[in-house]
Amino acid sequence: MSLSGDSADRAAGSAARILIADDQRDVLDALRLLLKGESYEVECVTSPALVLEALSARQFDAVLIDLNYARDTTSGQEGLELLEKVRALDPGLPVVVMTAWASVDVAVESMRRGARDFVEKPWDNARLLSVVGTQVELARALRKGRLLEAENRILRHPEGGWAGGRLIAESAAMRPVMELVERVAPSEANVLVTGEHGTGKSLMARVIHDLSPRSEEALVTVNTGALSETVFESELFGHVRGAFTDAKEERAGRFELAHGGTLFLDEIANITPAQQAKLLQVVETGELERVGSSRTRKVDVRILSATNADLQAEVESGRFRQDLLFRLNTVTIHLPPLRDRREDVGLLAGRFLERHARRYRKRLAGIDDGAMKALVTYPWPGNVRELDHVIERGVLMARGEEIAEEDLGLSQAAGASVAPRLEDMTLEEAERVMIQRALERHGGNVTDAAKALGLSRSALYRRLEKYDVDA
Repeated sequence: MSLSGDSADRAAGSAARILIADDQRDVLDALRLLLKGESYEVECVTSPALVLEALSARQFDAVLIDLNYARDTTSGQEGLELLEKVRALDPGLPVVVMTAWASVDVAVESMRRGARDFVEKPWDNARLLSVVGTQVELARALRKGRLLEAENRILRHPEGGWAGGRLIAESAAMRPVMELVERVAPSEANVLVTGEHGTGKSLMARVIHDLSPRSEEALVTVNTGALSETVFESELFGHVRGAFTDAKEERAGRFELAHGGTLFLDEIANITPAQQAKLLQVVETGELERVGSSRTRKVDVRILSATNADLQAEVESGRFRQDLLFRLNTVTIHLPPLRDRREDVGLLAGRFLERHARRYRKRLAGIDDGAMKALVTYPWPGNVRELDHVIERGVLMARGEEIAEEDLGLSQAAGASVAPRLEDMTLEEAERVMIQRALERHGGNVTDAAKALGLSRSALYRRLEKYDVDA
C-alpha cells in the first residue's frame, strides 16, 4: 500500500468529503442540499460523539460543526470542547464553526482553539460555500505536502517505517488501518495499539513515530509489564543518587529520555493498580519527580501504548483504571491477525526471505509453489512473528535454490500444541509447558499466571524470554 492512499485519490480530483454536525435536522438537510449541489460528498451527524466516531472511521477534507447542542444551548462550550478534540485527532483537518447567535467572544475563542473560520446562522450561501471551498483547497495542499515530507523522511531512514519493507500492508484488512495511521500519526494524540501477540504492535509504534513531527527525536520503548513494583518508578521517572540501596548515581527515567519525542509503553495491561496511579499522574500533568527528589520536572512526551488484552474488559473487572485508559486511547489502532490478511503472507515471506538469506549468506531464488500454498493456508496462531521464524527455518533448511514445503516445518508447528507426557520431558520442557498452560488459563494475563505458578511477575517474564514464549 502506498503512503498516500485515500488522500492521493482525492488530491487527484475526486469529490471532497465534508462532515457536518448539528442537532437540528432541518439545518443538516439544508446544508446537505447546498453542499451536494457543489459536488461535495456530505455526511451529517447530530452530536459531538458521532463526530469523533465518524473521524475515526473515515477521512474528511473539512468539518463544519455547530457550537451549540441540546444540553448546551447558551455557552457554546460543548462545541468548543469538540473543536479541541477534533484538532487533537487531526491537526491538519480544517474545522469551520457555526453558531445561531452573534458573539464576538465566542468567535474569537473558537479561532483561538484552532477553528479555521466562523459562520453565523442564518448563513449566507455564497459566503459559506466560499469558506468551505477555501478550506478544502488548503487542506488538500497541506495533506499532499505532509505526505511528501513523510515519504522523504522515511526514505532518509530506510530501516524505519514502510520504506525498509518491515511493514507490509497491502491487504484489504490493513487498508483502513493504514488510512487511520496516516491521519493520526502527524497529530499529538496518544495512541493505543491493540492486537494479538506477533501482529506487529511495536513496529506500528515505530511507523507512527516516523510519520510524526517528533520523528527527529527519540522513540523510547519500555516493556512496562516486565517491571517489578520496586523498579517501575525508577525506570520510568528516574532516581537521584542514594534514593535506594543500589542508586549509586543519578539517572534519568524513560519519560525524560523521551522528552520532545515519543514514549512507547508496551504490555500496558499488565501494570499493577499502584503503577497505574503513578503513571496517570505524569500523563495528566506532564510533570514528574525522580525517586528521592522533590524537584518537579516538566516533560513533553507523546505516548503510544500497546496491549493484546481487552482493556475495556479490564476496566469493567476493576483491574485497569478507566481514567488512565481515557488518557492513553485518544485513538485506538487495532491490528488484524495474519489469518485475516492472507494477501500479505507472500509479501511478508519474501521480505523475511531476503533478510535471512543475507544473514546466513545463502543464495535462494525464492519459495516454491507448494511451500507458498502451505504458507497461505496455515492459520498462523503466532501471526507475523511466527511467519518470520518459519521463514528463517526454511532458509536454514533449504537444500536447493528455493524453499520447499518440507523446509518450513509447518506440520510440526501445527501439532506443537500436543505436548508429550510430563515424564518424557526434560525439566526445561516441563517448565515451558506449565508456563504456556498457565497463560492459556488466564487469558494471557501475566500477573494472574505468575500468581498461579508461584512466581513474581518479573521472574515469569524472564522465563518467557528464556523459552521464547508469547504472553
